[in-house]
Amino acid sequence: MMFAKQLRDRVVQGEITCSVRIWQSPRVKVGGAYPLGAGAIHVTAIRQISLADITPDLARRSGFLGVVDLLKVAKHGPGENVYLVEFEYRPSV
Repeated sequence: MMFAKQLRDRVVQGEITCSVRIWQSPRVKVGGAYPLGAGAIHVTAIRQISLADITPDLARRSGFLGVVDLLKVAKHGPGENVYLVEFEYRPSV
């Protein structure tokens, strides 16, 4: 699971624990581990949501100033399905 460069440090520090993604179908799975820095993102939940579910609060929890900023980077490819991915960062041991 990739993150915009400006978000990576905050993900590693545990400040960001969710991400909104617009895909054709899920690209991650619950229980999956995806490398990031000196550790990995471990997906704890994923669920499909609607664009209307993306609130300013959710945008901020995802590391963005607001909904518009989030939507500028949330779309990955031609997909139109909106997913909320929840995760935790675990450093390598």
